[in-house]
Amino acid sequence: MKVMKEYSYLVVCLPRGMPRDAARRILTDHAEYGQWELARMRLNADGSREATLRRQIIRPGRNPAALRPPAAGFWPGPGHR
Repeated sequence: MKVMKEYSYLVVCLPRGMPRDAARRILTDHAEYGQWELARMRLNADGSREATLRRQIIRPGRNPAALRPPAAGFWPGPGHR
């Protein structure tokens, strides 16, 4: 069975008068520092842009060995460093 990837989404609204270079710089900063990727760019009728960004949600896997209690004699006593 294949596990599907889960994503979190962020919608960034860019106003009509914003230059394309400024919009690109904002989206590049989100990509570099927030690990976001562009999922969709939408141009509205009024000239504003709506960018939908996504990033993968990484959840730790379940490790059955980690859920088991340690074997007897594994932990050192209270005076041990």
